[in-house]
Amino acid sequence: MADYTLCYWPLPFRGQFIRTVLAHLEVSWEETGSDVIATQRALAPQDQLVPHMGPPILIDHAAGVSLSQTPAILTYLGSKHGMLPGDPLGDALTAKVMADANDVLCDMTLNNGAQMWTRASWDNFQPRLERWMEIFETTGRRHGMTAQVGFLLGTDAPGIADFAAYTLWNTMTSSFPTLRSMLDAKAPAIAGLCDRLAVSPDQERLRAWSDAEYGDTWCGGMIEASLRAAL
Repeated sequence: MADYTLCYWPLPFRGQFIRTVLAHLEVSWEETGSDVIATQRALAPQDQLVPHMGPPILIDHAAGVSLSQTPAILTYLGSKHGMLPGDPLGDALTAKVMADANDVLCDMTLNNGAQMWTRASWDNFQPRLERWMEIFETTGRRHGMTAQVGFLLGTDAPGIADFAAYTLWNTMTSSFPTLRSMLDAKAPAIAGLCDRLAVSPDQERLRAWSDAEYGDTWCGGMIEASLRAAL
């Protein structure tokens, strides 16, 4: 049996945040099909593996634990595998980075698909996306990161905050390459972090697997189609 089971749609998006950490840890995991996710979502909360509205869900088989919500899952993995700073400020900043990443995903999908993108709405949004990049850049630089060396929060090895920032921006700019020049201009240290982590053997293996499974898909559905049309 694998160490973990990840329940998420066959997409990168939120599930990729968990996959990058599992790949870094070099633990084994398996992924369920969409039918399992749909069945779990349809159950009453008291009958679900963990009460939730939607995936991802991570099952830790050895511990007998099931968790939902990406920040909760990442916090659990970080605590279990020593990937949190372990001090009040560092742990709080890690939580901030995860929360900021979630807000960016909501912005990029217009509140999870509540609306569709148009060229005009995308043009109006670009300054906000640039500001998000600058927020991540400034957070990193204030706490030990530079364009060439170091990791977010100044730790010696990449932690949960690093992988949250990396997964957000690297996955997005890989799926939408036209956004990479914006990241280079507005957040060069974050771009450097993405480049450093992307070439690690574990992330290269994950990228090869993801490309084979998902192609350049990001969030999928009509919202992604409208975003690609606007871009």
